[in-house]
Amino acid sequence: MPQRDAVSWNSLISGYVNHGVLESTWAVLMRMKHCGFCFDEYTFGSILKGVGSNECLFAGQQLHACIVKTGYEQNVYSGSALLDMYAKCGRVVDARKCFDCMPERNTVSWNALISGYVETGDRFNCFSLFESMHREGVRLDDGTFSPLLTLFDSPDLYKQTVQVHCAIIKHGMLSDCSVLNATISAYSGCGSVEDAKKVFDGASDERDIVSWNAMLAAYLEHDKRVLAFNLFSMMQNLGFEPDIYTYTSMISSCFEEEITNQGQPLHALVIKQGAEHLIPVSNSLMAMYSGSNGVYMDNAIRIFNEMEVKDHVSWNSMLTGLSQHGFSENALKLFQIMQSGNVGMDYYAFSTVLRSCADVAALQLGQQIHALALRSGYESNEFVTSNLIVMYSKCGTIEDARRSFETSYKQNAVTWNSMMFAYAQHGQGHVALDLFSRMKISKVKMDHITFVAVLTACSHNGLVEKGYAFLKTMESGYGILPRMEHYACVIDLYGRAGRLKEAENIVKEMPFQPDAMVWKTLLGACRLCGDVVLATRVGKLLLESQPYDHCTYVLLCELYGHLKWWDEIAVLKRTMKDKGVKKVPGWSWIEVGNQMHSFHAASRSHTRNEDIRQMLRTLTNDIAYLDKYL
Repeated sequence: MPQRDAVSWNSLISGYVNHGVLESTWAVLMRMKHCGFCFDEYTFGSILKGVGSNECLFAGQQLHACIVKTGYEQNVYSGSALLDMYAKCGRVVDARKCFDCMPERNTVSWNALISGYVETGDRFNCFSLFESMHREGVRLDDGTFSPLLTLFDSPDLYKQTVQVHCAIIKHGMLSDCSVLNATISAYSGCGSVEDAKKVFDGASDERDIVSWNAMLAAYLEHDKRVLAFNLFSMMQNLGFEPDIYTYTSMISSCFEEEITNQGQPLHALVIKQGAEHLIPVSNSLMAMYSGSNGVYMDNAIRIFNEMEVKDHVSWNSMLTGLSQHGFSENALKLFQIMQSGNVGMDYYAFSTVLRSCADVAALQLGQQIHALALRSGYESNEFVTSNLIVMYSKCGTIEDARRSFETSYKQNAVTWNSMMFAYAQHGQGHVALDLFSRMKISKVKMDHITFVAVLTACSHNGLVEKGYAFLKTMESGYGILPRMEHYACVIDLYGRAGRLKEAENIVKEMPFQPDAMVWKTLLGACRLCGDVVLATRVGKLLLESQPYDHCTYVLLCELYGHLKWWDEIAVLKRTMKDKGVKKVPGWSWIEVGNQMHSFHAASRSHTRNEDIRQMLRTLTNDIAYLDKYL
């Protein structure tokens, strides 16, 4: 351009800002100044938008000084952009100061400040500003209502949600897609799916893909999966193509029995639509398959291996799946691949791999990962510390577990719970209960897991009356309702003490129907006490509800074996064969030269199998020789 004016420069600055290139925008701004052009309200408005989006507070403060110097602080356009910049940089107090100093304000000014307060979760100031806007006759628009509606996320706020909804209708804003979608989400957040559906149904002409996603999210959030899948089918029939958010939401809702009926058809649809290469979709599919009981783990591994590009979520999902389903050795190998491939580690990866070290009692490797976590700055993370405690405890070094606990940030229950579990499993129940007393004195907020740890400590150390007293005082003394797992702990407590009748009475007194975990605990108690009649009755219930779980068959076979009930054992084994149920073989691990070696019953898969068997034969012969002559 042979000739440029302020409008030309402002247009170029606005273009760079819209493309998110702040460094180039700033360079253009400096060139504009050197060429002798004065900044105006449009210059400041554009550049402050870019500064706010990138949260560059120092640059914003420089521009603020320039605005004051050039006399534009009284300008409504510059003032609104300035307070918006401060709000986006998290400096809502400075934004409020700018707002209060503005002689003239428009809707943008009010909306910018409301958005700033929304980001900090300050409902009081948001509602106060909203009322002031209404009172002063300022025009309300989508920028007013949409941020405000995100604050309604509790049933206590249902009345306010209805009031804001009325204001939206009054101002004719429900036809705006962003307001419509925010209203659906607000009603869902307040627990009223019915009102969310009414808003959704009443806006059939204004709905976009986000509206459908908001309604799907409302159904899924409130565990209405059938309605969600019906809506998913309807949106496609009406010509709305699912997007990444739709697929990830629907896939994430499929676990256990839903995988075959709904998850796999969804996977097929993803492939058909060509969306399987999208990282969030692949991550959701991996989480779905690895989140089940391990049956579909091969599918998760295949998806992971086929991903051309992986993010942190991909690696962590695979790591978690392998660790959760007993593939600890594979999880450790994957962690080594992550390390050698310079994949950035976060606290989630460290927590998971430490759990795998605990499962296979890999102390040396666990210590190395501890050092790596320390070097990476994650040792102080509560979840990493918790898993360090678990790892050292399961590797038999309770002193190192305690050291990790004492050096941790002890202001929440996570690390306390892990330390109490560690002492319980080491037979030091009294130490665990002393820790519980210390936790109470320190005023650390307890959770339901705290009481699982306490009851486990009582169970492993025969503190029957104390454990039962804890169960009875959980709600009245600590404000925590007993859950299924707490009752299971007390049943185990009575079973270990040989008081089977009282264990059975606990099942009868439970305020809800017992689940499989409770019945298995009672079956285990029957095995310890040798009560074959009750065991047979409980076993029948379990076999009806979980016919493919090998644990029940194993427990009953073991109990019948002690009584030499061979016919009953034969019937159970025949049933297992007919249903394709196989006993999961026991595994053992040993760490030699910083390398894990795994073995399981009847396996010949180890690379040095012949050497191992030859050594066993030699040792057996040596023992026989010693028995003969000693």
